[in-house]
Amino acid sequence: MLTQPVVHTTEGTVRGLADRGLAVFRGIRYAQPPVGALRFAAPAPPERWDGVREAFEFGPVVPQSGPMPAQPTVGTDWLTLNVCTPDPGRAGLPVLFWIPGGGYISGTANDPLYDPVELARSGLVVVSVNYRVGAEGFALLEGAPANRAFLDQIAALRWVRRNIARFGGDPDQVTVAGQSAGAGSVAALLTMGEARGLFRRAIAHSVPGNLCTPALAAEVTAELADLLGTTATAAGLAEADPWRLAAAVTDLGAALPQHLARWGRLAQSGIATVPVVDGEVLTGAPWSVLASGGAEGVDLLVGHTRDEFRLFSVLSGRHGAFTDEEARLALNLFAPSPSGPDDYRAAYPEATASDLLEAVGSDALFRMPSLRLAEANTAAAAGGTSYLFELALPAPAMDGAFGACHGLDVPLAFGTLDSPVGCHFLGEPPSGEAIRVSQELRQAWIRFATTGDPGWAAFEPERQLTRVLDATSRTVRYPEQASREIWAGRTLSAYDLR
Repeated sequence: MLTQPVVHTTEGTVRGLADRGLAVFRGIRYAQPPVGALRFAAPAPPERWDGVREAFEFGPVVPQSGPMPAQPTVGTDWLTLNVCTPDPGRAGLPVLFWIPGGGYISGTANDPLYDPVELARSGLVVVSVNYRVGAEGFALLEGAPANRAFLDQIAALRWVRRNIARFGGDPDQVTVAGQSAGAGSVAALLTMGEARGLFRRAIAHSVPGNLCTPALAAEVTAELADLLGTTATAAGLAEADPWRLAAAVTDLGAALPQHLARWGRLAQSGIATVPVVDGEVLTGAPWSVLASGGAEGVDLLVGHTRDEFRLFSVLSGRHGAFTDEEARLALNLFAPSPSGPDDYRAAYPEATASDLLEAVGSDALFRMPSLRLAEANTAAAAGGTSYLFELALPAPAMDGAFGACHGLDVPLAFGTLDSPVGCHFLGEPPSGEAIRVSQELRQAWIRFATTGDPGWAAFEPERQLTRVLDATSRTVRYPEQASREIWAGRTLSAYDLR
């Protein structure tokens, strides 16, 4: 029986908790707090310490934005990670490195949705990381590196490389994993030279397509600075309290429709601070970089839900109520030009305005970026192996209105069906079908992190074999063929000024 476990890391000694037969360490610093002189800087290595530090509590929540951010917590030690291991005395266990999502403006590894117990009980060492989001992590600032959030994640992976063997993990068998913005982070890491050698495999659920050019990012920063009454530089924004800056990102998000004529797709997406294709940290859209040989492919498990956009239309109260004008605007902004809007109408002749808006929203924001990443990773220039899935099991909540929506896959993969999010989507108790899909998806993660094979055939551009997770799961040709044909040969480009 585990007592309070103690591990000697390269920076100092930590004491964790014995929790449900596992060893749990929370709030371990992987970089110095990004405040004061380190505000908007690349992450600085953590300082060493003497004695034993208790790793019982999660680290403070990073400043959050958006309509439903996590509540502020005391402290600025935001760059922390958590480790859950079957036994620190073991050796060679596969490692899952989880990057939380949240639209690039919110999200925390402290969420009970990401409780790692079911995965760790199956023999994985699970690491979850907090990183800078919103303007702290992504605003393009004169005098600061771009995409600081990705630099944070690399710093955490370097910590894993140095230390995970001391927790029973194998540093040569690390799988990076994430959903939504976490999946976008995984996709970015695939292309970054500084991340090479820090992980072996990758899991990406619902890869987002929202990237932006430096020109657009600079205007967003200028607007944030105007809201705060300061200059659009690292020094100027550093004058603002971090949570006040996060609130300004929220305010700008609410005002994005006013910028539609100039900011186009970014304004329509509803999120102002997104990764920037800056040419240094992020050299291009990940699917383009992989396909062109700008990065080495890896074993990749990637997929999306069938009804990605439904989450946003239901939560906004607009599901089934979008107008023809709203559908026309979405098609004109997000469908590939020049014929994309007409192609959608032809492919879905019986679709309502809401159906069309949800289809193009699902495709442009998540489904096509996920598919393109799978395809690019298998290109000859990349040389990787991809496994593709689609979650088709609908959530029973709200009489099925959510469908198989964005985010439904997360409680299924973690086995956290009893978490607040899991209960909201899947009910109490969950159905037998939900339990079976959860078991299949979780076992796919475990098998993939351990062997590189999730349990179904690899994706190839010709056959397009895809695992459809449903009450009766099956492996078939990619099921969203109409959307795939609309987007065939079309570029998924970064958002730019209009």
